[in-house]
Amino acid sequence: MAPDDQKLPPTLASRSEQRPVLAVARPPRRWPRWIKLLIAAVLCVVMVIAIIQLLPKPSAPRAGGRFNASGATPVVSAPVIKGDMPINLSALGTVTSLATVTVRARIGGQLTEVYFIEGQDVNAGDLLAQVDPRPYQVALEQARGQLARDQALLENAKTDLARYQGLVSQGAIGRQQADTQAALVRQYDGTIQTDQAQVDNAQLNLDYTRIQAPISGRVGLRQVDKGNYVQTNDTNGLVVITLLKPITVVFSVPEDNLQAIRQRLNSGASLPVAAYDRGQTKVLANGTLSTIDNLIDTTTGTIKLRAQFDNVDEALFPNQFVNIRLQVDVVKDTPIIPTAAVQRGAPGTFVYVVNDSDPANQTVSVRPVTLGPGEGERVSVASGLQAGEKIVVDGVDRLKDGAKIRQPNAPGGRAGANAPQGTSQGAPRGTTPAGATPAGQRQPRPSP
Repeated sequence: MAPDDQKLPPTLASRSEQRPVLAVARPPRRWPRWIKLLIAAVLCVVMVIAIIQLLPKPSAPRAGGRFNASGATPVVSAPVIKGDMPINLSALGTVTSLATVTVRARIGGQLTEVYFIEGQDVNAGDLLAQVDPRPYQVALEQARGQLARDQALLENAKTDLARYQGLVSQGAIGRQQADTQAALVRQYDGTIQTDQAQVDNAQLNLDYTRIQAPISGRVGLRQVDKGNYVQTNDTNGLVVITLLKPITVVFSVPEDNLQAIRQRLNSGASLPVAAYDRGQTKVLANGTLSTIDNLIDTTTGTIKLRAQFDNVDEALFPNQFVNIRLQVDVVKDTPIIPTAAVQRGAPGTFVYVVNDSDPANQTVSVRPVTLGPGEGERVSVASGLQAGEKIVVDGVDRLKDGAKIRQPNAPGGRAGANAPQGTSQGAPRGTTPAGATPAGQRQPRPSP
């Protein structure tokens, strides 16, 4: 027994032996601060390197343009050519037929036959329909009978007149009786004329039972079917015939152009007219200007013109809207340039002319020009340029007076310097040449 236990009472000594012993927890082991900072720095470096590897590598600057070592700007030039430039007027026109006829019955009766087909081409005089002719045939026979009766009376009166005139010469009868007989002969002559008119009228009504085409053209939709009773006052008629060959187009132009058009027509010139579709991309028909209206529309300040077309292929249809291009005149042997070369700024209208004095070191100069008539992507030049000179048509937005330029395949230049960015000479725009890597993609690393 320990000395301390000897001093304690027995009860207290036993309690001390039963008390549990408590374990003391040690604090966790911590990393030094400099090790934590080192690990964080290594992770940041690894992340930066990974991001750099994922980013696309910048391509090398292309030769030409602002990045060219020599400062030359790539451009495309075109020569000034000499040719004819037409002066055209554009307008919106309506196709109109030279003749449109609504066929109606000239007499009343039942429609017994219809001989035409809807949409059929007919000629003048072709039989279209038949009205019941029997009532009019009876009327004709009655008129002829009346005429024959009156003709017999006339012949008898003429015989009596000749007899009376012989008796008057013999003094057997008086002159008055012979004169009365002569008046009766003249009365019968008038009756015969009336009867003949009635016969002709009955014959005309009988002819009207055959409804014929008054003009050549194309028939439309049938308005009356077989078996219906037709009358002369029917509003819709039987059918409508429209002349399609030839056909005309009516269009309007500003009154300011009237004098130029009249001068050309008065000189005997034939002004060509072209009819285009709605998109102005396809020529539907070609014709000539036929006439000018006799007054100007005061509300719009325009005047109507009519052009005629043969319309052999029936490309033009009545009431169709077309775009008209009227050629008023042609400017002969004038300098012509592309419209893309024309610039507008402080000098007015100008172009960039290529100076070919030094082919190895080409420059451009600003040249003011006066433009003439134009058409589409071409425009004529009234003054300022001569045929054979070269002007810049592409790349003008990066030029100024005296700027250096570089053209493809030019002496002292490099082929492909004028190719647009993102393309290679000989490859179409939007494609990637063989061996090149599209922008935004990483080039594959060579295998070891």
